[in-house]
Amino acid sequence: MFAAERRQLILEMVRANGAVSLRELARVVQTSEVTVRRDVRALEAEGLLDRRHGGAVLPGGFTRESGFPQKSHLATAEKTAIADLAAGMVEEGEAIVVGAGTTTQELARRLARVPGLTVVTNSLLVAQALAHANRVEVVMTGGTLRGSNYALVGSGAEQSLQGLRVSRAFLSGSGLTAERGLSTSNMLSASVDRALVQAAAEVVVLADHTKLGTDTMFQTVPTELITRLVTDEPPAHDDRAATELQALADQGVQIAVAGASGPGAGGSPGPGNPGGEANPARRQRQDVPVPGPRRQVPGAGPGLRSAPPVLGEQPAAQERARVADLRRR
Repeated sequence: MFAAERRQLILEMVRANGAVSLRELARVVQTSEVTVRRDVRALEAEGLLDRRHGGAVLPGGFTRESGFPQKSHLATAEKTAIADLAAGMVEEGEAIVVGAGTTTQELARRLARVPGLTVVTNSLLVAQALAHANRVEVVMTGGTLRGSNYALVGSGAEQSLQGLRVSRAFLSGSGLTAERGLSTSNMLSASVDRALVQAAAEVVVLADHTKLGTDTMFQTVPTELITRLVTDEPPAHDDRAATELQALADQGVQIAVAGASGPGAGGSPGPGNPGGEANPARRQRQDVPVPGPRRQVPGAGPGLRSAPPVLGEQPAAQERARVADLRRR
């Protein structure tokens, strides 16, 4: 495919979806992320799109909301890994709220096997995913159906949440920044999400790395109200996403990175999960250090992190220092 053809296809994807990750663009145009990044940079110079952390968005600073058909095909592997990890945070017999979104829909599919669970939701997709779970009680809000994301919104949805109290809320959105927190592109959706937050003791945000650093019109959850963020590992070249994660951690948000705890942690068969269980994260969940900005290693190629010290080297270094000190004496 010629460069002009690639760039036209990239532009069409961004216009159709509002925001697309570099990883997804590279997969569709069948080339490397390095080449796609060069194409995105050229299109940005022409004012046809804007670059964001690990992806591209419509120009103008604030992304528009994509419809469900477009969202369901974006970052599918990342959403699956995030849902696997988030499901491990839910205990038997809990009462939780789950907001609308394609990532929360993936979470709901994994919650179907948690006995004694009560799920309050305004999402038809979440309710559908749990419809045949005989040990899970589903409570739906009232409201007006918003067809683009199959969610109930409006005053009816908000009023039905008054007086409700649950252990935690699982929410997604269109963008997440350390400065403003979680945001979305629709005013009605934002208003219901804020009501869901008020009903929960803790707030867990599910957001893949393409949403980090993206800011949209309506704030739903300010950073100080976010208890935990469940995300995926940013690409090695995405220093800005790592910086955003660090900024969120500095403000007290607990960061859980899907796929960072080794084989089997994401729900597929592996040494830690031989059967590909629906809820392996319950056994393997752990918070991992937030990836900081990559530092250049002397003599190494670009984008590599500085190598961590090998276990056993520190005592040896201390012994050499002690010997040197004795010689000076």
